[in-house]
Amino acid sequence: QVQLVESGGGLVQAGGSLRLSCAASGRTFSGYVMGWFRQAPGKEREFVAAIRWIDGTTSYADSVKGRFTISRDNAKSTVNLQMNSLKPEDTAVYYCAAANVITIQTMASRFGYWGQGTQVTVSS
Repeated sequence: QVQLVESGGGLVQAGGSLRLSCAASGRTFSGYVMGWFRQAPGKEREFVAAIRWIDGTTSYADSVKGRFTISRDNAKSTVNLQMNSLKPEDTAVYYCAAANVITIQTMASRFGYWGQGTQVTVSS
């Protein structure tokens, strides 16, 4: 079955960088859209970024555009999220997700597979 395992979270000061990785297994993901979502305490899960595996088409939330970059590594079957210029409001649990669709998706309900999440904490 599909398994998504995130890594790379941690504690960083404002202005710093972190790189999250999502190891995807159990399926050929060429026909999938992969996404990153985040959820802060007391808030709803929100879209961060997505990438269409087959051609690398990307989409970003306005709040992270210009600071975060999503990419995929076909050889390693991983999806990465490079986060630069981090702000305290980026603090959340970050989740990797997969959707068996061919068009970019930004709604969490369209993603059928989820990882366990990794904590990102940005101190001011």
